[in-house]
Amino acid sequence: MATARQKYSAKDEYPNLTQHSNYMAKVLTSSVYENLKKIKTPGGFTIDEVIQTGVDNPGHPFIVAVGAVAGDEESYDVFAELFDPIIEARHAGFKKTDKHRTDLNPENVVGGNLDSNYVLSSRVRTGRCIRGLSLPPKCTRAERREVERILVDALAQLDGAYRGKYYSLETMSTEDQEQLINDHFLFDKPVSPLLTSAGMARDWPDARGIWHNEDKNFLVWVNEEDHSRIISMQTGGNIREVFSRFCHGLNMVENLIKQCGYEFMWNEHLGYVLTCPSNLGTGLRAGVHVKIPLLSQHEQFQTILDNLRLQKRGTGGVDTASEGGVYDVSNADRLGWSEVELVQAVIDGVTLLVDMEKKLEVGGSIDELIPRPRDRSQKY
Repeated sequence: MATARQKYSAKDEYPNLTQHSNYMAKVLTSSVYENLKKIKTPGGFTIDEVIQTGVDNPGHPFIVAVGAVAGDEESYDVFAELFDPIIEARHAGFKKTDKHRTDLNPENVVGGNLDSNYVLSSRVRTGRCIRGLSLPPKCTRAERREVERILVDALAQLDGAYRGKYYSLETMSTEDQEQLINDHFLFDKPVSPLLTSAGMARDWPDARGIWHNEDKNFLVWVNEEDHSRIISMQTGGNIREVFSRFCHGLNMVENLIKQCGYEFMWNEHLGYVLTCPSNLGTGLRAGVHVKIPLLSQHEQFQTILDNLRLQKRGTGGVDTASEGGVYDVSNADRLGWSEVELVQAVIDGVTLLVDMEKKLEVGGSIDELIPRPRDRSQKY
């Protein structure tokens, strides 16, 4: 007797995407779905698992979501017919023939000590995933625990200003978790439908945790959306210092991983390979909390951000509103530009935003300061 999967055709199984506005829905046609329906990655990931989060979550009020995830490193090759056009649309025309570039030398950044009367805090983060293990949407319990073991063993060898401790969510008290979340140190519980639909919240909190150094300005999240999230942060506007700590710490972590016989997922085309296509390349998000109450009310505010290749969020995350004119402003791009270029974009862009705010404070016009749109042919 035929199984349900054998009985029904790809046409029968094709999802209804008529009300969807994510990148996946814009790309996935019935013919593409039919081409990919019967194939799997070596780890067993299917096209239905790739798209489930985008099927369940039609759109987002503030950003265009991707609507697709990878279950392993091979997903981007096996399902390239879907992922390639998503990547090109999300990453400003980055094509299959393009190569990513990396620059983790903080000495190449110009400036970066922003006005702390306006810039309240600075943060730089990225993701890294370990080659040979499935990504969070597909990993087994054993794989997830192996990720935790590899990372914790490596992080335990850091010393000096990077010496720290790992805290498992399985043994952490509810009160300690809530305090770390409120302090913006720890990832929140998996309530987002984007995470739950993709399967990344399975077995919570098994093999999840946070490592941080004694100063709590260099942190590593374990087994959230990616195998790891590496974060450097501090109060004030010295994002150059934050980026320098980030680069040195990240390089040390990667070297320790290699000494243990492992390596991060990476290739010349996509750079560092992560779960969500939006984070491919650098995986880097350099952001500041900046107080711009007057500029944020200006009719050209969104255009200014778009032209600077910056994006805004509320200070509590993507689904939150601004408080007192304070926004979390960060780079919109990840893939095709280097880490230094993206941090430089934030430095230059936020400097301009602060200059505009100061001009508005004295009743001046900012018309002459509004930047022109930037395209992929322009370097930061």
